[in-house]
Parts: sequence; C-alpha cells; structure tokens
Amino acid sequence: MKLYSGPLSMFGAKAEIAAHEKSVDFELVMVPFEMKTLYQPKHPEVLRINPKRQVPVLVDGDLEIFDSTQIFEYLETVKPEPALWPADARAKARARLLEHKSDEVYFPHVIRLMGLQATPDDPAAVEARAGATAYYDAMEQVIGERDWLADTYSYADIAFYMAQLFGARMTAPMTDAHPRLQQWRDRMSARPAVAKVAGAMGRYLRSQGRPLPPFLEVLANR
Repeated sequence: MKLYSGPLSMFGAKAEIAAHEKSVDFELVMVPFEMKTLYQPKHPEVLRINPKRQVPVLVDGDLEIFDSTQIFEYLETVKPEPALWPADARAKARARLLEHKSDEVYFPHVIRLMGLQATPDDPAAVEARAGATAYYDAMEQVIGERDWLADTYSYADIAFYMAQLFGARMTAPMTDAHPRLQQWRDRMSARPAVAKVAGAMGRYLRSQGRPLPPFLEVLANR
C-alpha cells in the first residue's frame, strides 16, 4: 500500500493518521512542496490518479483511490479492527456526519483565513473567525462529558483534530470558552499515531520559520 501526501496537507494527514491507527503497512510518499510554489509541479502519480490534482492518493495493488474520506472507508473495510467507526448505527451516522462537517462546514472558514493572518481586522477575516468560533461553541456541546466526539474514538476525531490544528495556525484558535474541546485535543495529541503525524508537520513548519500553536510546539519537540 502506498499513500501520497504532502508536508502541509490536512487531508493527507487525516489519511496517514488513520493508517497508523489501523497498523497498516504502507509506504508514505511526500510529494514535492515549497512555501512559495506550493505543490507545483504536481506529482505525476497524483495527476494521473486524481482529476482534482490533490493529495491524498492511496494505491493498493491495482486499486487507486483519492479523497481522505474514501480512504477512511477503504481502510475500515480491509482492516476492520481496530474499528474507527462506532458499532451502533446511530452513533456511526453521527460520526460520519461530524467527519463530513469538519471538512465541509468548519474547514472552509479556515481556508478563508489563509493569507489574512497579517490583516486580522479585514472583514473577511473577522467573519471567518466568527464562523470558526461558532463551530467550536457547537462542538463544545457535542463533546459534552464524553472522551470522544461520537461515543468511541473514530474518524470524526481524526478529521476535526487536523482541521482545528489548521484553525489554530490561521488565527482561529479555541478559547477558554471551550475547555472540554481543549481536553479532547489533549487526549488526541497523546495518541501515538496523532503525535507522529502532527509532530512531523510541526517540525516542517518550524523548519520554514512558521510559528506553531503551543500544543503543536509540544508535539514538534518530541
């Protein structure tokens, strides 16, 4: 199995964490990346397999797939244990919805902040931070007294952890209004698979002279 990712790919990191959690043997291929040119030129295998021209891409023999959620589903099918979706049908549906919302509802606010860190009063930045904060407020209620977002540790936790990591980097961090979420993030950071992938990302950012959120600084120093 071969996984194509990038040093600052949030979606690639999701897939990499999942593969480590499953103890799947895979080769990690980090595609070329530069801060100024980003992922140009594109890796030829990524171009060939994914019409969206993006990582992650997973190759397993003659199977070639892309999109982090599709990779989650494939890993869950080929290696059911340890399970990363809840067994209960309702809990599984909630987990799948949370994973989807992390990518498609929360993360667009973070994307809007990219390039606006130096102009925090820009109306677009103010609006994006407000959207991210409202999402944290909602997720503080979702987590409640549970350890994980959907009863058991799942892909929903992996997805939101990586998304909020980028939120914290892009001037939309959690605040004192989100103590349960911050405790959840500490539990996530303690997982070896999460620490391995997030720590490597932190070290790459530091090598490029980029500041790190405090929780990521800790992982980068391991």
